[in-house]
Amino acid sequence: MKSGYEILNDPFLNKGTAFTKEEREKYGLLGLLPAQFQTIETQAKQVYKQFQAKDKLIEKRYFLMEIFNTNRTLFYYLFNEHVVEFMPIVYDPVIAESIENYSELFVNPQNAAYLSVKEPENIEIILKNATSDRNIRLIVVTDAEGILGIGDWGTNGVDISVGKLMVYTAAAGIDPSTVLPVVIDAGTNRKELLENEFYLGNKFERVRGDEYYNFIDKFVKTAEKIFPDLYLHWEDFGRLNAANILKKYENEIATFNDDIQGTGIITLAGILGALKISGEKLTDQVYMCFGAGTAGAGIAKRIFDEMIEQGLSEAEAKKRFYLVDKQGLLFEDTEGLTPEQIPFARKHDEFENSNELINLEAAVKAIKPTILVGTSTVPKTFTKEIIQEMAKHTKRPIIFPLSNPTKLAEASAKDLIEWTDGRALIATGIPSDPIEYKGTVYEIGQANNALIYPGLGLGIIATKSRLVNDKIISAAAHSLGGIVDTNKPGAAVLPPVSKLTEFSETVALAVGESVLKQKLNRDPVDDLKEAIKNTKWIPEYKKL
Repeated sequence: MKSGYEILNDPFLNKGTAFTKEEREKYGLLGLLPAQFQTIETQAKQVYKQFQAKDKLIEKRYFLMEIFNTNRTLFYYLFNEHVVEFMPIVYDPVIAESIENYSELFVNPQNAAYLSVKEPENIEIILKNATSDRNIRLIVVTDAEGILGIGDWGTNGVDISVGKLMVYTAAAGIDPSTVLPVVIDAGTNRKELLENEFYLGNKFERVRGDEYYNFIDKFVKTAEKIFPDLYLHWEDFGRLNAANILKKYENEIATFNDDIQGTGIITLAGILGALKISGEKLTDQVYMCFGAGTAGAGIAKRIFDEMIEQGLSEAEAKKRFYLVDKQGLLFEDTEGLTPEQIPFARKHDEFENSNELINLEAAVKAIKPTILVGTSTVPKTFTKEIIQEMAKHTKRPIIFPLSNPTKLAEASAKDLIEWTDGRALIATGIPSDPIEYKGTVYEIGQANNALIYPGLGLGIIATKSRLVNDKIISAAAHSLGGIVDTNKPGAAVLPPVSKLTEFSETVALAVGESVLKQKLNRDPVDDLKEAIKNTKWIPEYKKL
């Protein structure tokens, strides 16, 4: 057992001034702390007061990270008390600024594992060094090539893995001692990092091809060997690699890509919520996305699969999907199509003016979508003209400008409400305040993946599922999409982030039921609710 400063410097054991007199005497802490004993409630009150004194959001984040680095239990106790206020600070959008300055302000490795693509022989020892004797159940791994909104940030992107795991714990009670943030340092193509004397990652251009994929394979096999009950979450990989990696392992291990699948789940949940309000059927909709990268194509695939699940043939479903990117509507002969875009590419003979469909406005006029989703990171591209053209052809247009942070959003919720005279059903990628328009208060749902992936992870971990398949993902989306108040004018299409912990359990139950129905659980589960309850960690001080 550790003692003295070893305990105080261990964020999983440290209680600070909450150590009792008996603990201080028994574990060599006598005289190493001030005389006063505090409860976690008093500590949280004291810390929150300091937090409020910080002026800038980034300063608030750095302060919270100091608490995280020294006392995990206190950090999550505080997070649970202020989940709505802390979410955008601990994670998106404030985390973007933290990532951009990670190397210059590096203080603490935050119990992460840093893997270099040039040293595959060190993967096992690094994973063991990073975890000691901890039983790891969840890894969030990134190579930080495609951080939404800010792109390639190399090793700086480890913050995205750390932040994602924070949300898992705050929302779904995943024990922080059983998680591991990992960054795969495969180099970076960002010139400013390569030329920055303080950049802490490998200073070479990104490694591609067999060397990269062989490293990924060795990492997966090593992690699975060391941590047999592992759930592996991929985050912010670039469009060249993300889908390839997911496809290789999705039928072998319990794995999940949040950009491809998570964004798709939460968008589907929002669409299901919108359709519950409008009373329309998914199979009658015409879907268009603007921004056909990893997230955009992943969302389209999720909605496409759901239309098939609801009775359409693949050919019938494909007729309802249109992907628009920077070059306009994607056609079969568009240069550089990714494997994920190809299934949705259109034929030129479907349109009399196909050569004119080179921008979003032209595509909307020609296709008349009923659903418009933005993942372009190109700000203000959902113009008044485009939205009003769309609204001419559908009673309740479903419009989701999902790009974030705020400065990259395709449109504001306020404008969308006004341009459609209150008819639009909206979800945004950023938090949005309620909007009053002509006497009705419109609640705006946030298509925040945090409403989905923590509960999904909890259900997978609690049941020790061998896989994460389409049926499980569909169950997660339906569990959330059904929580909509259709009787309230201006109701949101998604539940509020303020009820994150409650809805994470809802999702976990739906996921667990699907796992058990498909017999994907490694061990017997007699009582699903009890299994989920026993998996959840509560931020309270325990005896050493």
